[in-house]
Amino acid sequence: MKLYGIPNCNTVKKAQDWLKANQIDFKFHNFKKDGVTAKQLTEWFNTFGWEKVINKNGLTFKKLSKEEQSEINSADKAITYLMQNTSAIKRPIVEQNGNPILIGFTEDNYTEKLK
Repeated sequence: MKLYGIPNCNTVKKAQDWLKANQIDFKFHNFKKDGVTAKQLTEWFNTFGWEKVINKNGLTFKKLSKEEQSEINSADKAITYLMQNTSAIKRPIVEQNGNPILIGFTEDNYTEKLK
């Protein structure tokens, strides 16, 4: 299992704590330091929808002007934007056996999918 995120994100910390408390082994991938590929983003878009993968409530996206935000209006444009601004990816993302299964963190979703 792989958990994608950035280490100083509170939501990522909650997910890590939940996984550890439930004795679920995982590898952490810091996409701020280690990056993401267009292929990974495409897989996440196919699973969750490209609009859900962009963290529109995060500071990185909110710093954009309304015009800049409105220009990110397709999966292709979202890939370009997220490759350059990985902190705008909704987090965490969990993959199991290479397949994306969870985005964000709620205890209920983790319990349902992982227990």
